[in-house]
Amino acid sequence: MLEDLKANNRRWAAAKLSVDPGFFQRLAGQQSPEYLWIGCADSRVPANEIVGLDPGELFVHRNVANLAPPQDANYLSVLQFAVDVLKVRHIMVVGHYGCGGVAAAVDGKRRGLVDHWLHPIREIYAENRTELEGLGDGPRLDRLCELNVIRQVRNVASDVFVQDAWARGQAVNVHGWIYAIHDGLLTDLAVTVSDPAGLEALQPGVRPA
Repeated sequence: MLEDLKANNRRWAAAKLSVDPGFFQRLAGQQSPEYLWIGCADSRVPANEIVGLDPGELFVHRNVANLAPPQDANYLSVLQFAVDVLKVRHIMVVGHYGCGGVAAAVDGKRRGLVDHWLHPIREIYAENRTELEGLGDGPRLDRLCELNVIRQVRNVASDVFVQDAWARGQAVNVHGWIYAIHDGLLTDLAVTVSDPAGLEALQPGVRPA
C-alpha cells in the first residue's frame, strides 16, 4: 500500500510539471502565503483542496477538533510564525459538522489523554447548556461545532501575537468558518475579528448571521 502512495506522488508531481514546468522551482523559494488555516485533523477535511489553493499558498495547522488553546506551544508557534514572519493577512479557524472530537468531548466516555485536550469543548457546552439541551441530538452537536469555532476565533484574536500585530498597524483578520462534509461547502459564521474593537464585540454565545 505504501508503494501505491509513492506512485501517486510521482504521478502528482508529473501532472504539476506538465501544467507548470516551473512550479516546484518557485515552490522551493520562500513561501509567502496570505492565509493561515487552523483546522481539524480529520482526514476528510483537506485544507488546500477545499479552498482550491496550491502548496505554498496556505499555511496550515491542524489538530483534533480545531482548537486554539492559549497554553499549547505547538499552536502558538505556528501562530507566531504566521503573523510575525509570514505576515499572513487572514487566519481562518475552520471546524466541520460531524466532528468526532467535538462529539467525543461530551459523550461521557473515557478515552485517556485526548479527554484533557478536549476539555475546552466541555466548558463551551457547560456555558451554553440551556441552548444546547433545547436541541435534538444532531442539531445539538452541529451547534456545538459552531460554538467551538467561535470560541477558537476569540482565542486567536485574544492572543498577544495578534494583539501586537494590530498595535503596530499590521492587517490581520480572524475568521470563523465551518465545513459540511456531506456537500463539501464552507459556511462563514460571520464572526470575523479585524481589530480590538471587533474582539470586544464578539461575546460568548454569538449566533452565526
